[in-house]
Amino acid sequence: MASNFAFLHEKFPELAELGLLAERYMRSDPQSCLMKAGLLCEGMIRVMIAQDDITLPERCDAVERINILQRREALPSDVAAAFHLVRRARNKAAHEGLNLPEEKILFFLQITHSLCGWFFQTYGDESYRQQDFAAPHDAESSGPSSPSSKEEVGHENAWADQAVSRAAQASSALPENIRRKRAAVAAGKRHVSEAETRYLIDEQLRKVGWEADSETLRHSLGTRPQAGRNLAIAEWPTDASVGSRGFADYALFAGTRLVGIIEAKAVHKDIPTVLDHQCKDYARHIRKEHLAHTIGEWRGFRVPFLFAANGRPYIRQYEEKSGIWFQDVRTASNAPQALHGWMSPTGLEELLERDIARGNRHLEAMSTDFLTDKNGLNLREYQLRAVEAAERAVKSGAQTVLLAMATGTGKTRTVLGMMYRFLKSGRFRRILFLVDRNALGTQALDVFTDVKLEELHPLDEIYAINGLTDKGIDRETRVHVATVQGMVKRILYSEGSESMPSVTDYDLIIVDEAHRGYILDREMTDDEQLYRDQRDYQSKYREVVDYFQAVKIALTATPALQTTQIFGPPVFSYSYREAVIDGFLVDHDAPHQLSTLLSEQGIHYKPGDTVALYDPVTGEVTNSEQLEDELDFDVDNFNKTVINENFNREILREIARDIDPEDASSGKTLIYAVNDHHADMIARILKEICAEELVDTDAVMKITGSIGNRKNIDDAIRRFKNESLPSIVVTVDLLTTGIDVPEITRLVFLRRVKSRILFEQMLGRATRLCPEIEKNHFEVYDAVGLYTVLEPLTTMKPVVSNPAATFSQLLDGLEAMEEPAQILNQINQIIAKLQRRKRSMAEELRQHFADMAGGSPDAFIERVQDLSPREAKKLLLSKRDLFELIQSEGRGGRRAIVLSDTPDALTGHTRGYGKENLRPGDYLESFARFVREQRNEIAALNIICTRPADLSRASLKSLRLALGREGFTVRQLNSALSQMSNQDIAADIISLIRRYGINAELLGHEERIRRAVARLKQAHSFSKAEEKWIDRMEKYLLNESVLSVHTFDESVIFRDKGGFAALNKLFNNQLESIVTELNTYLYDDGGLAA
Repeated sequence: MASNFAFLHEKFPELAELGLLAERYMRSDPQSCLMKAGLLCEGMIRVMIAQDDITLPERCDAVERINILQRREALPSDVAAAFHLVRRARNKAAHEGLNLPEEKILFFLQITHSLCGWFFQTYGDESYRQQDFAAPHDAESSGPSSPSSKEEVGHENAWADQAVSRAAQASSALPENIRRKRAAVAAGKRHVSEAETRYLIDEQLRKVGWEADSETLRHSLGTRPQAGRNLAIAEWPTDASVGSRGFADYALFAGTRLVGIIEAKAVHKDIPTVLDHQCKDYARHIRKEHLAHTIGEWRGFRVPFLFAANGRPYIRQYEEKSGIWFQDVRTASNAPQALHGWMSPTGLEELLERDIARGNRHLEAMSTDFLTDKNGLNLREYQLRAVEAAERAVKSGAQTVLLAMATGTGKTRTVLGMMYRFLKSGRFRRILFLVDRNALGTQALDVFTDVKLEELHPLDEIYAINGLTDKGIDRETRVHVATVQGMVKRILYSEGSESMPSVTDYDLIIVDEAHRGYILDREMTDDEQLYRDQRDYQSKYREVVDYFQAVKIALTATPALQTTQIFGPPVFSYSYREAVIDGFLVDHDAPHQLSTLLSEQGIHYKPGDTVALYDPVTGEVTNSEQLEDELDFDVDNFNKTVINENFNREILREIARDIDPEDASSGKTLIYAVNDHHADMIARILKEICAEELVDTDAVMKITGSIGNRKNIDDAIRRFKNESLPSIVVTVDLLTTGIDVPEITRLVFLRRVKSRILFEQMLGRATRLCPEIEKNHFEVYDAVGLYTVLEPLTTMKPVVSNPAATFSQLLDGLEAMEEPAQILNQINQIIAKLQRRKRSMAEELRQHFADMAGGSPDAFIERVQDLSPREAKKLLLSKRDLFELIQSEGRGGRRAIVLSDTPDALTGHTRGYGKENLRPGDYLESFARFVREQRNEIAALNIICTRPADLSRASLKSLRLALGREGFTVRQLNSALSQMSNQDIAADIISLIRRYGINAELLGHEERIRRAVARLKQAHSFSKAEEKWIDRMEKYLLNESVLSVHTFDESVIFRDKGGFAALNKLFNNQLESIVTELNTYLYDDGGLAA
């Protein structure tokens, strides 16, 4: 009889020999058989890596090799699990002297055979049809009776090495998408036995806290429930007449309590039907002698929790054939559901104790006073509404909740209040706070440690909190702060670890910055289901979120389509514009637009000129040959393909006129450069300017990824945030998002940004309030025509797939894209182009690549693929220099950067107002025209012009939002007026509208209110108590602009003291007439209402 592994011989003869040898040793030397089967599997893994031309890290063991292939999706997860199964058995045979009976050796040999079939279909002959495994006959399996000699082992290892060498020489690497397709098709056809399923389930159960071994922990071998142990006892007998003579595959015991039953089936079996028949029959027919282990009876069921599984990972389109199916049979309305993992013993016990209705009642009855405590959380009104909206959704039964709150509006404090209420009420027991970066996790932990809750105790003094370095949780843990990346490793790549999270570890997940960290999630089409693993379309981020059986509450500043597809539409929204209007964030003034002779006219070289060339890789500067053609650069190329220090110096010198780096009260400055070399130049020029002006040069610092390791970067950021110097920081991408330095009052753009989203993220670095320096706005300096190019780019179409597109064109397209689907498609085009280009790279270029990218092309590609689209986009855009180098080498020579010494001079420093970047006078005329034309269309405009005392706070806010959409903000209107009059103007929107709508006198906001209050006091003889409340009304008006009788019951300032009723009594029932009189004075400005 031929060897089961003979089919390998044509393409992989060395591997076929290993298979044949394993068969021969099966009975005579089982340990050696297992060793050779393991060596064969390891050989296949190494051949895959060689054929796919994958560069491995310096230290890479067998576990990591399998994980690398799995991350690249060349190994479907169920196939990877089988490889790990054989790997572990081989290790035990080699290091622990594992001795298994013949039938178990045959089982591992059968798994090895099925893996060889999968491997041959994927890497050999796609048309191959896997044959059934036949147990070797005695004569065929009677190898040497003594263990393998060292010489034999060495010879076998040499076979594996030869197979790898042959694969590497073949150079038949397929495109990754085709390889993934083959792998998935072959995985779907691989026969997985019920015995293999049991082995896989044993391993999975052990990792979430059960003692499981279906070979040794069996009822028939005397295993019984014990106090203090969580046992999954195999082949538990029942009085049921279905299935395997009434034996349940596993009975789950938490101590001596029977809490669950598991039925394991082969991969090809539908699972839900197993729940309905065998599992339920077992649960109804518990033997009389075992009733002492039951904990109740529910509709005839003696076991509360039922499970059915076939070892296959959950795939949405194959729900009936994948995942772990679960049903809580205590209540008839509990439907069966597919889980992504197993429940832990603790999880099942907590599920038994959970009472959602009681938790909702406690939440409803719980006081909210601590949320507004001035010495504690002191939440604002909109934050309270966010908490209420989330709780309302949870109480209504929502499993996903989305809160949209602008950056800087205190999402973490809002969440802290929400978390405390959920934990204290008992509605949730354990919360996972999920972030996508360590910095955000550290920031959250700081809030949980510092902010006081009830009785002035922070959260970490009330509840046990696990941090970023804590991989696991214990029974007392109530909050766990973790990164998505950490959870991905623990859930999806847990091999080599003794444990992994259970799906019941958390009953609430709070996802911070939910718009990041994932790729487009979409359903597979019918055709795609045939060959694509779910991970092709479902991000690792989504897999982590979906893994846990928990309510999910997500927070984001910018909910994208994909965010709402995961979490649903926002139940609460609070925008940046609203926050500015409400005074919780600051707006920016009209941008400073700086121009020079060179930025207006460009840099030009004539035929016959020579230019200085800078090599960004070697740092060498050389002179070019005489130019044969004209060479022209416009401002879009400045600091990218041409560097002119004179341009940068002129711009920086002009900006420096507005900055005193040693004046802490004027705030800090953040400058965005093109690349690290440009950042170095800017920092040097600024230090020279500081030295000329006798200013400490430590005021200037560059903070980019090149300044050192993570600790150096964190230290630099901490200095910028907490110390007076540096006050001017130059960066590239490092500080575009996620770093909060409230003292930033100036942003300088010396680079073109083609993505409006990125631009808004950059602006977000300066929007936070900073009362310590009385910050009320921030300035934007634009030296590269940024505002000119942003408007048309809002309708820019994505770059189409084009093999002739250069790396620069692809990166330009990527930078402008905002939708994850478009980003992912563009990234795939860049990777595909790099895959093609890497094969023809010269050795010198490969060395430069490794130096600039921190690894080989393969390692870089894998790194990109492991990131979410937005993170991958950020990485690719940060490597423009690298792609320029690759591109230029492809054209027959490295593309150097032109060093220009053309003289330059500042030609203009203007402000661009509104959506059209108008001059001050044009902007004010545009506003006046809008007020006149829309006065009868927008009710609030008409009220302000005719009956301003009737204006409500809500209608004023709505009007300001409408004006903001048209480009009219209080900050820019006042700035334009100041430019025109050379006087500081600080009027509010009401005065501005009345000035341009009915020719009223324009008064500053503060002047108008103080004058009105003074007239009111002059007209009355108020008592000291009454005068104190008039002063509080004045203070309120200075912040809010509108005061009505409703204010006293709406604003916490007055409501906490009894509201309108109490204050009306204090004013002898004259409060309404006093408010009316005050409003009369407020709007007595000579306006001609018509």
